[in-house]
Amino acid sequence: MAAPPHALGFRAVKVLVIGTGAREHALVRAIAADDGVEVVAAPGNPGTALLAENRPVDLADPAAIGDLAVETGADLVVVGPEAPLVAGAADAVRARGIPCFGPGAGAARIEGSKAFAKEVMAAAGVPTSRSRYCTEVAQVEAAMAELGAPHVVKDDGLAAGKGVIVTDDAAAALEHARGCLARPGGAVVVEEYLDGPEVSLFCVTDGETVVPLAPAQDFKRVGDGDAGPNTGGMGAYSPLPWAPPGLAADVVARIAVPTVRELARRGAPFAGVLYCGLALTQAGPRVIEFNARFGDPETQVVLARLATPLTGLLHAAATGTLAAHPPLEWRDEAAVTVVVASQGYPVAPRSGDAVLGLDAAGQVPGAWVLHAGTREAADGEVVSAGGRVLSVVGTGGTLAEARDAAYRAVSRIDLAGSHHRSDIAERAAAGEVAVPVG
Repeated sequence: MAAPPHALGFRAVKVLVIGTGAREHALVRAIAADDGVEVVAAPGNPGTALLAENRPVDLADPAAIGDLAVETGADLVVVGPEAPLVAGAADAVRARGIPCFGPGAGAARIEGSKAFAKEVMAAAGVPTSRSRYCTEVAQVEAAMAELGAPHVVKDDGLAAGKGVIVTDDAAAALEHARGCLARPGGAVVVEEYLDGPEVSLFCVTDGETVVPLAPAQDFKRVGDGDAGPNTGGMGAYSPLPWAPPGLAADVVARIAVPTVRELARRGAPFAGVLYCGLALTQAGPRVIEFNARFGDPETQVVLARLATPLTGLLHAAATGTLAAHPPLEWRDEAAVTVVVASQGYPVAPRSGDAVLGLDAAGQVPGAWVLHAGTREAADGEVVSAGGRVLSVVGTGGTLAEARDAAYRAVSRIDLAGSHHRSDIAERAAAGEVAVPVG
């Protein structure tokens, strides 16, 4: 695979990947597979350490990220998590003359503020749900009465995928709203519920050209059958055999391109990946949310299927040359990822438990393990260090085969008190997912 097309003589391309989770491990894995590429992960995790040099960095300090990019001689910086992007990490990197895949703080507001995202969508004519911005409980009650059940109440700010409640229980929705409003500057967005299967579509853009990746679907609730509270994501799969043909092109034309153009018009050009979280309703795709970065765990399955070298694609987006990039190529196989979570997740996750069976899981044909919330103990043992501990990826010729590989690998993991969903991609593999017809 060729290195990205820029003048570096004969030395290797160096890519700095910012973040600690399974999304970053998936990015590092894909980038490290490209010819002539060296990877540095910061801070990284025990999984990225097997593929890259891990370097410490304060994710909350944009200047420190920019300094590290200079210190490591990075030719490209890829910022994984949302918090550094909203804080301005990409701006700090670009200020040092280094290409960065990730939007500046102005454009990252599309994730950092749900109200701002709704404002941009309205200006761009992007199809989405009706909503109301609320800073007081009385406003929330009025909005819930107006928009009806199921009630959708979202924290206006960043909440790591756990700032939303979707429920028929008005008291629970109000309790969630009160918790959000109690914080300094607290605000919520109350939205109309969108009925239909959800889709995650990553749209890579340099601020003008938009290139969609393969659609995926994730599972946000903690338990089988979508039971229990929301999480950062318990699993995902791709492709979506039930998705309408032309979905990606439709979303690019009606949603991604108008949004990117509106951000540019506001002086906030977006170079990175616009994550379009969609509901496929009777009236067509509607935006549930935008994110300013790759989603986790969808990245794990989308990159498992991407045959095009990732480094060149991200570099093209970071340098404004995406229009000249060759069309993307995809593997025919399906991919499923299952998240192994620690005891107590998502309410009170336990840390410090030994993570055993990693090598055995990785020996399942078509499967591999990506680290999320792990760390290396003083004795060299890998232990849990977060709620979502591992993403176990399985691939195969069909979704059923990919599920089998993923779950066989999960069965070899030994983490005291851990839990995972047993139904990731189950209904899709059985042909039971359908898009509502108007």
